[in-house]
Amino acid sequence: MSNPSSDERQHSLRVLALSPEAALEKRWEALADKPAYRVLRPPQIGSAMIRGRIGGSGEPFNLGEMTMTRAAVQIDGADGRAIIGHGHVAGRAPRHAELIALFDALMQDPAHHDAVAAAAIAPLAAALARRHADEAARVAPSRVEFFTMVRER
Repeated sequence: MSNPSSDERQHSLRVLALSPEAALEKRWEALADKPAYRVLRPPQIGSAMIRGRIGGSGEPFNLGEMTMTRAAVQIDGADGRAIIGHGHVAGRAPRHAELIALFDALMQDPAHHDAVAAAAIAPLAAALARRHADEAARVAPSRVEFFTMVRER
């Protein structure tokens, strides 16, 4: 497998960021072929400005700030080249950001890509989908449908 596409990488990073830290730790410990890595950017906690748009297409506006944690690691790929992984997660979660960066680096390495996708990303994505479906089912009974009646004159 070659490097993941931009869409695949975005999907993987989304799944990793939305998955619980304990689930990532469990998947990391279960990996048989963990490479040595070097921390390029130790986990840093800071804030990011969140921007929004009215209706998704209006003028952008500053919605507010949120706390984020970021990290970057480097592994040596199977072909000897340095591969850098980046991790960003909402909140104060240093280990979570580091694990995301590790999985990101592994997903970029052709020697690890398929194994990590099957052993970590796919099960985490399935668990995330189940969690969203359970939440949707839980709140469905409270859903209110609004409609407008037209009066004729």
